[in-house]
Amino acid sequence: MIVGTCLIEVHIFESNSLKEKRHVIKSLLGRLQSRFNISIAEVDNFERWNSSIIGFSCVSNTTSHVQSIISNVIKFIDRDNRLEIVNQNTEIF
Repeated sequence: MIVGTCLIEVHIFESNSLKEKRHVIKSLLGRLQSRFNISIAEVDNFERWNSSIIGFSCVSNTTSHVQSIISNVIKFIDRDNRLEIVNQNTEIF
């Protein structure tokens, strides 16, 4: 069993309140979870209205499949014009 984890720090454009931030993050997390079948959550920066740290993980029987899933999730997030990836950290066990 191969487990892949990733932490992504994002900057949210046009977010002027925690309510607007939660709307963007909740929408993004729901789409990612349903599309890629991953476990995903906001894990830090809860009180900052313009940034968030998102963590997700996936499990597979091959390293290449885990790398592919992580890469596709990052590309999906990067294509969302409501936010920008500031930092990311990936680990595969």
